[in-house]
Amino acid sequence: MLAYITWEADPIILTLGRVRLSWYGLLFAVGLLVFGYYILDKMWKREQLPEKWFTYLVIYTVLGTFIGARLGHVLFYNPSYYLANPIEILKTWEGGLASHGGVLGIIIAIYFYSKKVSHKSMLWVFDRLAVPSGLVAAMIRTGNLMNHEIYGRPTDLPWGFRFITNLYGGEIYGGEPIFSLPSHPTQIYEALAYLIIFAICMYLYWKRDAYKKTGLIFGVFMTLLFTARFFIEFLKNPQEDFEVDMLLNMGQLLSIPFIIVGIASIVYSQKAKQNNI
Repeated sequence: MLAYITWEADPIILTLGRVRLSWYGLLFAVGLLVFGYYILDKMWKREQLPEKWFTYLVIYTVLGTFIGARLGHVLFYNPSYYLANPIEILKTWEGGLASHGGVLGIIIAIYFYSKKVSHKSMLWVFDRLAVPSGLVAAMIRTGNLMNHEIYGRPTDLPWGFRFITNLYGGEIYGGEPIFSLPSHPTQIYEALAYLIIFAICMYLYWKRDAYKKTGLIFGVFMTLLFTARFFIEFLKNPQEDFEVDMLLNMGQLLSIPFIIVGIASIVYSQKAKQNNI
């Protein structure tokens, strides 16, 4: 007998007029602005770094994450639609954030932060940002689970999930639900992988003082996270029609350069003559 889990979680926590508070938005915000802020604050105090650096780091990182994630989705997955309908770019509440775009947005933001604020190398900053990032990423994937999105291909494994596929026209908003076939809950797979990566980065920072080897924590984070992402993508459904016949999907193609950057950063951390630059 086929066993599976029927997932009927409502992605909306509450509605006030035209404003909807979603689990995805709440988890994203709590991960970035509460847990991420708290962990970085503890790190800043441990190293006795200037308070001004911390304040500006939060501002640059938040802006880089949201702007980059949104523009990444626009440019990587459906540029023709958004170029024809530019006002749709602003409708972030309708979904559409790309993690690879978020990473690129952070890289650009930290370039300016390093030049204008800390006057430390970008790797120095990334080593510290990487520590809480796995936890933030896990919470974002939990938000995807609550949204019934980015799930995997059909499976007969007992932990397969049946997701509601018409969130904005189904039972949640007054119609009949349409459920997917029992599918891989790839959001959970990724969230668990990211939590493990978060634990590794915390260990490297707090127990091994790895931040003293510039580039090491960042390199480990990038290599592990995007390698996990690369392999989990094999279980996912295509996010866009153009991915159907691709040997590697867009998420995998975009992960490869980030893996290379991670490996290069680890190598650099071991060979650099002067660390903590």
